[in-house]
Amino acid sequence: MKKLLVGSAAIALGLALVSPAQAADGVKLGIGGYFKGYMAWVDQDEATDTDVRSIDILRDTEVHFTGETTLDNGLTVGAHTELANDLGDGFEVDESYAYFSGGWGRVNFGAEDGAAYLLQVAAPSADSNYDGLRQYVQPFNYFDGESLGVSGILNTVGNNTTVFGTPAPASSNADELFNFDYDQDVTGSADKITYLTPVFSGFQGGASYTPKVSSDSRGLDGVNLDDQSGEYSDAWDVALRYSGQFTGWGLTAGAGYSNASLESDTSLFFDVDGDGTIDAGDGDFSIGDLDDRKAWNAGASVNVSAFNVGAAYMHDDLSVEGDFSQKTWVVGGDYTTGPFKLGVSYFDQNQELGTGNDELETARYTGGVTYTYGPGMTFRGSVSQINHEVGSEDVDGTSVLLGTQIDF
Repeated sequence: MKKLLVGSAAIALGLALVSPAQAADGVKLGIGGYFKGYMAWVDQDEATDTDVRSIDILRDTEVHFTGETTLDNGLTVGAHTELANDLGDGFEVDESYAYFSGGWGRVNFGAEDGAAYLLQVAAPSADSNYDGLRQYVQPFNYFDGESLGVSGILNTVGNNTTVFGTPAPASSNADELFNFDYDQDVTGSADKITYLTPVFSGFQGGASYTPKVSSDSRGLDGVNLDDQSGEYSDAWDVALRYSGQFTGWGLTAGAGYSNASLESDTSLFFDVDGDGTIDAGDGDFSIGDLDDRKAWNAGASVNVSAFNVGAAYMHDDLSVEGDFSQKTWVVGGDYTTGPFKLGVSYFDQNQELGTGNDELETARYTGGVTYTYGPGMTFRGSVSQINHEVGSEDVDGTSVLLGTQIDF
């Protein structure tokens, strides 16, 4: 599969370069990005002797640098870099890649999301920053004591005290227990090559190959090590999406599949008391052995006039053998009138926690409104109620978000 993908992308790009052509101007850099800022009011279950603020500010900001040019032979050449700047005085590179496009499709090369995410179909939402495909703001606090935690399991994962077997892998999938969204992004922005076809009669396909899932930029570090405990490599995505308009209505539908290969066997444990060691006497327990990671999604939405309804499903085994799969359903709808868009969504997630353990059941209801007050500028407000259950344990939270998004 990887040889076919790399070969196809190289052939497509090579055909575009058969007849070299100069552009009137070289690549010129432009700046863009976004600011997403919210006031949050939260009422959530809290641990004994632990207080969580009821009012606070949440934000997410990125700065994007993009430059491209189109050659006389029709080949578009560009580069794109995204910097996250909600890190105090510093910047962190989120994505950085080159791209080539033409009538034959598009090739992305570098640190960018894979085809399964780029072509994924999202359900309508109340506020896509909170209940959309990818969650950018989270009002509830899962990281202080047992706040919104259940039976020590949520507390353990929320405090990042998950411990792996020796030697420990470089990264963990367990932190995704508290990402209550449904983006299929198994490889994140690890370096990869992606090919996206042109749109044919509403259909577009894509495929990605990622040599090493956990790698950062390695310009002067040589190639990655192989056969590392708990690390993943030779990952690939395939996806297909359809979008079409018919008499009085439109349809968007798609599906994607991802597979990442585990390099070396590793076992996964929960360190319930958070002391850094595995001790059955403290309630610590084994989840199982890590395996190759597989995920798939399917989604569809239908628009009729100003109304839009849709549903999406995502299944991720989180690479653990046995009962540890994460299954997520989302249903949503919205209605647009002038500058206003009213939306609702229902999020349902079942997270298995290993053979013999109770499951984490999550249900979330959200309603909201978005008002466009200028080009790339929106005010957003939403109300959400979330419930988590593990066995007989039950915790709840309610949030109100009021904020703005400014794209630049």
